[in-house]
This record gives sequence, structure tokens and C-alpha cells, in this order.
Amino acid sequence: MPQETVLLYNFSGTEAGQKLKSILLKMRVRIRLVEPESYLEPVGFLAGIKGIDSSGLTYSETPFPEQMLIMRGFTGSRIDELLRELKKHRLPPIPLKAVVTENNQYWNSLQLREELIKEHEAMTRMAQERKKQPE
Repeated sequence: MPQETVLLYNFSGTEAGQKLKSILLKMRVRIRLVEPESYLEPVGFLAGIKGIDSSGLTYSETPFPEQMLIMRGFTGSRIDELLRELKKHRLPPIPLKAVVTENNQYWNSLQLREELIKEHEAMTRMAQERKKQPE
């Protein structure tokens, strides 16, 4: 199993970022703070997957504003543990969360963010539809 790694976007200098880093360090998870200039790198490269090379591209446009958390090398129980810790320490919800997979490891951060936003919007719509339905 590869070393557990978390890619963090837009947490630098925030209280949530400090709490999150503390939780991850206690869990012995490797942390990588992703800066905007690295947005065009494959997420697998950023997460340290061997065989995935740098794109060699630098992002120089406006960074995206959302916080995003990407996990690599976690088992289901370790993901559950992390989510419990986030709740226990009262961190605000992080809607853009993902696990690095064979499907998304070659995507760059912008592509992954776009997909996560679509998924989050779809889940929100489904939850709203469920609320509207009579019991």
C-alpha cells in the first residue's frame, strides 16, 4: 500500500488548514500543499505516484477559490477515521474531496475540481429532491 498522502488546496494561512494539518500529522499522513502554479500537473504526480511524470506546465491564471482535499493510499476505514476527526474537531465541510483513482490520476487539478463541482451539485440536487417528496 502506498504511503497515505493528502493534497491540500487553499488551506494555507487558515484556521481550518492548521486544524487539518494537525489531524493529518497525528494520523501520520504525508501532506502536500498544492500551490496554484502546480494546477496543471497530473494529480497522480502531485500525490507521488511512480510512473506519472510532470506535465512541465505552469499555471499562471487566477487560482480557484475553493478548498479541495485529495487523498491517496487510504483504505476505507482510514477515510472514515479522517472524516470522523474532521467532524470531531468541527472543521467546516469540505465539499470538494476525492480519492486518487486509476481514472483521475492523470487529470490535472482543474479537471478534477470541475468534476467534483459537478458531482457536488448533482448530490445537492438529489438531496433537495428527496426533501420535496412526500413521506
